[in-house]
Amino acid sequence: MKNVEKNWLEWLVFAASLVLVVSTLGYLIYDTATLKDAPPSIQFQLGKPQPQLNHFIVPVSVTNQGDETAEGVQVEVVLESDGKEQESAQFEIAFLPRHSTREGWVTFETDPRTVDQMKARVLGFEKP
Repeated sequence: MKNVEKNWLEWLVFAASLVLVVSTLGYLIYDTATLKDAPPSIQFQLGKPQPQLNHFIVPVSVTNQGDETAEGVQVEVVLESDGKEQESAQFEIAFLPRHSTREGWVTFETDPRTVDQMKARVLGFEKP
C-alpha cells in the first residue's frame, strides 16, 4: 500500500477543525458544570409609544435572566392615570429560553404618552 503524505493545507484544515471541536466541547462542559436551577426571572423594557392609524403601539422587550426556560409567557401592559387602570393589553411569548430576550408589541386606543404610568407584568408561564 502506498503511503501518501498530507500537504500543509490538509494539516491546516485538520488543526482548525480540531480547535473548533475541542472549543465547542469545552464550552458545553463548562456550561453544564456551572448551570444553576434558578427559576425564570422575567424583566421588561417598555419602548417608546408609536402612533399607528387608529391606535398606538408600544414595543416590549422581555428578558429571562433565570436559569430555566419559560413557556407560554403571558405578558400584560397596563396604562394608569391617577392610580387607576385606564387600559390594558396582553400578548403571549410561546418560548422564552434562559438568558434570552424576545420582543413583542401591544396596542392601545389611548395615547400612552398622556397617562401617568405604563406598567408591565407577567400573568403566568409554564415550565416546559
